[in-house]
Amino acid sequence: MAVMRSIMYIPGNNPKMIAKAPEIPADIITLDLEDSVPPAEKETARQLVKENLKFAATGGAQVFVRINNWETELTNDDLEAIVWPGLDGVTLAKTGCADDVKRLEWKLEELELRRGIPVGTVKISMLLETAKGIVNAAECCVASKRNVNAIFGAVDYCRDMRVKLTSEAVEQNYARAHMAVCARMAGIVAIDAPFVAYQDIPAFEKNVADGKQMGYEGRMIIHPSQVEPSNRLYAPDPADVEWAKGVVKVFEEEGIAKGKAAVSFNGKMVDTPVYLNAKDILAAQAEIDAKNAK
Repeated sequence: MAVMRSIMYIPGNNPKMIAKAPEIPADIITLDLEDSVPPAEKETARQLVKENLKFAATGGAQVFVRINNWETELTNDDLEAIVWPGLDGVTLAKTGCADDVKRLEWKLEELELRRGIPVGTVKISMLLETAKGIVNAAECCVASKRNVNAIFGAVDYCRDMRVKLTSEAVEQNYARAHMAVCARMAGIVAIDAPFVAYQDIPAFEKNVADGKQMGYEGRMIIHPSQVEPSNRLYAPDPADVEWAKGVVKVFEEEGIAKGKAAVSFNGKMVDTPVYLNAKDILAAQAEIDAKNAK
């Protein structure tokens, strides 16, 4: 699975910001057709996004497009405009139920067939940002084989719940944890919500740490200043990588090779779950190293 530590959002109607996309070291660049684009600018944004799909990828990022949700009756026009070679995925805003995802899957296949794109090329990312979406998160996450991530949308979620959005994020705990579990159940990546106080990097870093303990592996980014800390914080800690190398070596040499179910490493027991956790850490680091080598 591709690295998704940072997903940078760029308004689809802003040519100056789109022009800077290749300079932003995010893992995914998402060109937006939804909230950052006013109604009168939707068509202009569609054309700009279509023209810049391949350009936005020249810095090494995958390119996604956030499309309007089905209830707006703008979704089909969005998809007709932007499903072309160079598009890696679409993010469906305000995903509410499995049928929203299945309908999108059908439309993507129809467009791929019509335009000579291999079926399955365009992946699906879901923004779960309403009470309905959170309640139905499990069914949404397993609704399509195209699904690669689910993004927790805290701003719209708090508005829907009629609660105040705070940097401490206590009001988000249930929904945030629930969505992460559902994503893990489905085998897709849980992406944490945008952190709106973008100038407060210490608070951002604390919020990232809290989310990582819930299972989040990346972040929706709304300002370029958050990309570097996001890439750093969602990568394995160097000390954990060294620990993992030692665990794998000792368990394979002293455990598996000698028929033992548990061995000792640095004064602690290492059994199969610990060994598998260590292998996961090394695999994540290998993905990041491969991306950085391109």
